[in-house]
Amino acid sequence: MKYTFALCFLMIMAALDANAQPKPGATLLITNAAIYTVDNQHPRAEAVAVIGDRIVAVGSKPEIDSWRGPQTEVIDAGGKLLLPGFNDAHLHFIQGGAQLEQVNLVDAATPEEFAKRIAAQAAKTPKGEWILGGRWDETKWAKPELPTKDLVDPVTRDTPIFVERYDGHEALANSAAMKLAGINAKTADVPGGVIVRDSSGNPTGIFKDAAQELIYKAIPAMSHDQRLRAARGALKHAASLGVTSVQHMNPEFADVAAYSELAEKGELTTRIYAVPMETNWQDQAKVGIRHAWGSSYLRLGGVKGYADGSLGSRTAYMFEPFADEPGNRGLLSDEMHPPSGMRDRLMQADAAGLQIRVHAIGDRAISMMLDIFGEIEKEHGYHDQRFAIEHAQHMALKDFDRFAKLHVIASMQPYHAIDDGRWAEKRLGHDRARYSYAWRSFLDHGATLAFGTDWPVAPLNPMLGLYAAVTRATLDGKNPDGWIPEEKITLPEAVGAYTMGSAFAEFQEREKGSITPGKLADMVILSHNIFELKPEAIRNVKADTTILGGKVVYRGR
Repeated sequence: MKYTFALCFLMIMAALDANAQPKPGATLLITNAAIYTVDNQHPRAEAVAVIGDRIVAVGSKPEIDSWRGPQTEVIDAGGKLLLPGFNDAHLHFIQGGAQLEQVNLVDAATPEEFAKRIAAQAAKTPKGEWILGGRWDETKWAKPELPTKDLVDPVTRDTPIFVERYDGHEALANSAAMKLAGINAKTADVPGGVIVRDSSGNPTGIFKDAAQELIYKAIPAMSHDQRLRAARGALKHAASLGVTSVQHMNPEFADVAAYSELAEKGELTTRIYAVPMETNWQDQAKVGIRHAWGSSYLRLGGVKGYADGSLGSRTAYMFEPFADEPGNRGLLSDEMHPPSGMRDRLMQADAAGLQIRVHAIGDRAISMMLDIFGEIEKEHGYHDQRFAIEHAQHMALKDFDRFAKLHVIASMQPYHAIDDGRWAEKRLGHDRARYSYAWRSFLDHGATLAFGTDWPVAPLNPMLGLYAAVTRATLDGKNPDGWIPEEKITLPEAVGAYTMGSAFAEFQEREKGSITPGKLADMVILSHNIFELKPEAIRNVKADTTILGGKVVYRGR
């Protein structure tokens, strides 16, 4: 990777030398564009020149026209906005691709619609296969109660189902699924998880956090061909949205194998940083893999952990009980039983040179992880570890300064705020919600923000994330001026978090994240200039053309 950059740099210098031969012809010119570079040294431009997969010049239209050669491909942007390609700092890429073909319960607005869609899926599911996917949200129902097996048993019969809540921290199984998994009233709860039961002690079908594994162990693993199909679907979807890089949290190594095959075939149209579970940190360390190891298309070198659950499932780990469930402070994950076990594994992973990224949503879980990060830095010293708290949703005021002091990245997903903001104060109360999804506070305290979506938990579309970051207008329409408006950020700040911030989170800020000479030519032309629109219109903007490494990978109609 360093040699590629060095050769590109020498080429640029030679071209600018007055005594050198004439400039080599660019392989691609994008001209007549409104370019927002996300490069503070040169924030605006009109045109960009590319040779191979690298940007060689950015400037005015006449300046860049001099790079035109007989074989140069020219894209006239027609005055449209050109941005660096979006980099999703936190998602589950294979699962998202699979979800595109699975039952969709995201907008099932009633229990009846929920059951109807399950019935339709059951009718076309071959015998012996499972119904998966879902992403349901009971808070959208008139009576927001969790679904049970009794809702779906009549329409599924012998077809096993396990459909996730949209946050991924609880899921519904029917009786057929529980039978296959050997689950009954005598089955004990597991550390970091809950089997929801009725008044007689029988499982209702809802499994929270670590308890979900009791069902997952009975589900046949995806085949390699299924993974390839899911990956190809995800790649196509990402390209259509202007997403040129993704950071896949807790993939299976079988997912990485699928990506590797696609990379070998030249089919990766999105760059992937795969970050497997911290419980398996030795798998990377024993072969000497360190942070951000690999090619520009596929890299490893990080580990991902879970400290707690989610707010929606009331399993986020909090200092104080939930306002709507006074006896419940949430759950620590199974990885945190005991917390010293998590500390020891992460200490060893850091010593091996692996990046550490941990899911923590509740204020107490976040605080505990900062404690562990502090212990690691005290033991090993600061060496540009780039620790990341994934989600960092509900903060204790005392902990903002610790993010900057410990160089911890706040890897956040703006869409969650406008979704969860519909009901979050019911869980937390008004005062405790003040520092929820606190992007402004993080920036003001000197922390680095990296934006993503958590797809398929939330839509992959970065326009929805930008819209959420600058408006905080909840999806129910009840907060048009913004829920906790003090935490809004500006559009340039949001775009920066989705590009340079995310690149920094994966040690790639010198390779991508801005439209700068020497960097990878990953860019997107948008249908409208988001800097000229009213904030509420940003969510309707589309990707017009997506470019990866100087090649067009998507053209809109």
